[in-house]
Order: sequence, then C-alpha cells, then structure tokens
Amino acid sequence: MTTQTETYTHRVRPGAPGKPILFAFHGTGGDENQFFDFASRLMPEATIVSPRGDVSEYGAARFFRRTGEGVYDMADLARATVKMADFVAAQKQEHQAGAVLGLGFSNGANILANLLIERGLFDAAALLHPLIPFQPADNPDLADRAVLITAGERDPICPPALTRALADYFTAQRADVTLAWHPGGHDLRPNEIAEVENLFKSYR
Repeated sequence: MTTQTETYTHRVRPGAPGKPILFAFHGTGGDENQFFDFASRLMPEATIVSPRGDVSEYGAARFFRRTGEGVYDMADLARATVKMADFVAAQKQEHQAGAVLGLGFSNGANILANLLIERGLFDAAALLHPLIPFQPADNPDLADRAVLITAGERDPICPPALTRALADYFTAQRADVTLAWHPGGHDLRPNEIAEVENLFKSYR
C-alpha cells in the first residue's frame, strides 16, 4: 500500500508491535517500490517503510538536491535530513517498533548515511554504494551501531577512496563496520545481497 502524508509518499507493510522497523531508501530515479519487496522478504515479520524522495531531478526522484555529479546542495541535504529524521521517528512511534534498521542504495544510501551521521537513529544500516564527499562531524552516539558499506571497485559515481574514508569515519566513531567490495561499478551484485542478509539476520 502506497500512502501520502504531509512528509513523504511512502509504501508500508505493518509488522507486529515490538518487531523491528526497516526503512528502504531508493536510488536516483527509483521510487517506494524499488526495494520494498526485497525488504519484505529480508525481514518477514518487521514493519517495512519505503519513502519516495521529494526532490525531482529532471523527473528522477531523489531525497535531496545536488548541483552536479558528486556535488551536493548542502542546505538541501540539511533540510532533507531533518525532514526524514522526523518521518523515521513518527513511523517508529506509530508502529510501536523495536529496532530501527535502514537499507539504502546510491542516493538512498547517502540520505541514510547522513541520518546516521547527524542523528544516529538506526541500530543497523546497509549503505549500498554511498557517496559522502565531505568530512562528517564526530558523533559518539554511533558507537556499537552496525554499519555495512558495499561498493564497486570501478564505480564511476562513488570513488573507492571516498568509500574507504566513510568506512574509516564510522570506525573512528566505534561503530561495528563491515566493508564489502565487488569488482564492478555502480551496480548491485550477489555478494552485497548476502552481506545485507547477514547484517539483519540477528534482528529477525
């Protein structure tokens, strides 16, 4: 079921009270359907929430604006982070959820990463091909959070050096970090899916 609220158009499948809530964030040009079924299979008893980005880039949905490839509109990223943090908190309360989990690809991984950086919020997060082209501020609340980062060694959108820098940042915050690579580019491979499954298996 896709619904419209004052914040985001989103698709939701309610789970039982006390069970985890898993947020699925699409990539540029995707929508609330991109990872909804995958998330539902991944966490059969959890509440699944998949929002649609509220920014249009030449008709492609995104979660925040950019001024060029890899160049973020930082003011709009700040706006989107506050708005999404409120949305996540409201959904958690509405569904009386337990652990808060996140899964994001590309632009979805970027908003999820910034939610972690700025607010914490998630007990575990899978960041698939994220790009954070700035130095994040320290956040001691990230200690012991489970963070998976996956990437392609030849990804033209997410340079490997920035992927490693993001992993190093989370490690410095004492998060429990897993970094997984494949030899390709900005595409999802089976080993990434296996890593996501492994990350969330203890929350089922």
